Amino acid sequence: MSSFLRKLETTVTGGAILIGIASLCSRLLGLVRDRLLSSQIGPGDILDSYYVAFRLPDFIFNILILGAVSSAFIPVFIELWHKQDSSSKDQKDAWNLVNNLLSIFVVSLSVLAALGIVFAGNIVPIFAPGFHGEKLMMSITMTRIMLLSIMLFGISNVLSSILNSLKRFFAFAFAPVFYNIGIIIGISMLYPRIGYVGLAWGIVIGALLHLLLQLPAVYRLGYRFRLQLQPRQHSVRNVFRLMVPRTVGLGAIQIDQTVSTMIASTLAVGSVSIFSLANNLANVPISLFGISLAIASFPVFSEMLAAQQIGKFALEFSKVFRRILFFTIPVTVLFLLLRAHIVRLILGSGKFGWDDTILTAQSLGFLSLSLFAQSLIPMLARSFYALQDTKTPVTISVLAVVMNIIGGLLLGPILGVQGLALSFSSASTVQRFLLLL
Repeated sequence: MSSFLRKLETTVTGGAILIGIASLCSRLLGLVRDRLLSSQIGPGDILDSYYVAFRLPDFIFNILILGAVSSAFIPVFIELWHKQDSSSKDQKDAWNLVNNLLSIFVVSLSVLAALGIVFAGNIVPIFAPGFHGEKLMMSITMTRIMLLSIMLFGISNVLSSILNSLKRFFAFAFAPVFYNIGIIIGISMLYPRIGYVGLAWGIVIGALLHLLLQLPAVYRLGYRFRLQLQPRQHSVRNVFRLMVPRTVGLGAIQIDQTVSTMIASTLAVGSVSIFSLANNLANVPISLFGISLAIASFPVFSEMLAAQQIGKFALEFSKVFRRILFFTIPVTVLFLLLRAHIVRLILGSGKFGWDDTILTAQSLGFLSLSLFAQSLIPMLARSFYALQDTKTPVTISVLAVVMNIIGGLLLGPILGVQGLALSFSSASTVQRFLLLL
């Protein structure tokens, strides 16, 4: 590997560039995915059911997996890896931690997925009280299929955290690209042949590709899986200790998203789809600039704070903060001025009509008001995680969630789907302010 490629692979700036490029590719494919969904299916019963079907798998995955790997695993893993200059003993300790967590997650996710499949008929109606008859059955069927993906994602996200911790950004960065390829296969190839269930199978295929891309990279680092169930191991207990507050915060976010879906399901047909499509468009710059820089800087933040290099951390924090604003403020202006043109260009074809364009554009406008805040939140939260402080960002997140739920309940019935967007944007701005404070 050349020095240039090695720099891209292992430095914060290079990692951010690599993650940004991969994120751009993933988001472009995401736009292709959304265009296929909007033009071939259009806002309506099938697309509403498709988005509702994500709720239960997302709830399980975010509570059990994302809370651990996003905030707790990486600082503990890095501490073990660098404890004595990455000696063989410490590497063994780090791999033991990985084996323990993977074993626990595989067993837990298998049980939860099985329970979810059995009881989906009782759970899904809670997420969509406005759905009935065939529309509800479509949501239940797709939920059961999508639940198969959570074990694949559970394993894959632990592997992503290993690569992120050791600044091996390539496979980690491009895994979401292959996830979107799987979804596109479901939409373009399976849906025309087997109907709406093809959309759900596309998610499973995407999760499998997400995992397979990262396996060789982790293998080259020396990792070998062994079934190892030792939940009382000190490092495992440390991960779970740090995980609990983050899990509470993610649980609140999932409740927030569930309430938004519940409200949208009682509004006009297609409201769930329109809100999801507008949110996907708003997430493009957030992923490109906010999340890519936050992910690349997280292991560096963790190393600096573990070494008590507070001054270096402050300088790095300031640099990343300003870079995010440098990119997101112009994009915000662009989205506000050209939101209708953007929506029509990307989504406006086939079954996606002019009325759908107007509603999506108006929702995108409200979401764009907080693009700067939504882009900064991942980096601000990871600054606390690097300090092994998960309580502060979680507490603030819960406050923002409560604000968003109240706003959605008040504004949804008055402004429709646009009220949900305005409420979410307001809560995100408050969350960013409190985190920075």
